[in-house]
Amino acid sequence: MRAMQIPEAAPSFAGLGQAGFGAAIFDMDGLLIDSEPFWKRAERESFAEVGIDITAEMSRVTAPMTTAQVAAHWYAHRPWQGPSQRELESRVVARVAALVSAHGQALPGVRETLSACRALGWRVALASNSPLSLCHHTLDALGLRPAFDAIVSAEQVVRGKPAPDIYHFAAQRLGVPAGRCLVFEDSVSGTHAARQAGMTVIAVPSEDQCFDGAQPAPNWVVPTLVALHGAAGR
Repeated sequence: MRAMQIPEAAPSFAGLGQAGFGAAIFDMDGLLIDSEPFWKRAERESFAEVGIDITAEMSRVTAPMTTAQVAAHWYAHRPWQGPSQRELESRVVARVAALVSAHGQALPGVRETLSACRALGWRVALASNSPLSLCHHTLDALGLRPAFDAIVSAEQVVRGKPAPDIYHFAAQRLGVPAGRCLVFEDSVSGTHAARQAGMTVIAVPSEDQCFDGAQPAPNWVVPTLVALHGAAGR
């Protein structure tokens, strides 16, 4: 296997195709789809049913967590009567799925980027902290499922992001060494997970995500996936 030659300049597929990557791994929420408003609405509505008013600041605190961790977090701080943590988590996920079905759209550059990865002969995986059922539902709603060789959820590993477990598992599923995997992430916690797994990362920051001073830092930061197709990233 030839050595990896990661481009020093802002990335484009013209250069990435010469670097020796064998796989691309994509985050989902905030990268493929702008689902953060859906999660905020679903959590606000579902937790209101048990007397918890989820503010914008509270949402920022739990944004990096898995859905199970969010339910456990708020139950520990404000225990409620009635539905179990698992039941409340299921309500949140169901509402997000309904919003994805009604309003979900792939973000700019998503389809072109997936096509470019395929054209280079790379294996492609999804690695998300969201439940596996929602990963499948979202890819189906966007018409993207055929683009992926593997779909991996934090439900399938011991620790979700920012731990590296999910990225190790995705590489295993693809049959590609971690050092030859290129990851697309929108969040600081996801970037941390991928870099800890020994992977190369292109960050495409979603709202409220800032990579200034982030350690370990992404290899590159670009404004949108569109920037990888001819235009220079930052």
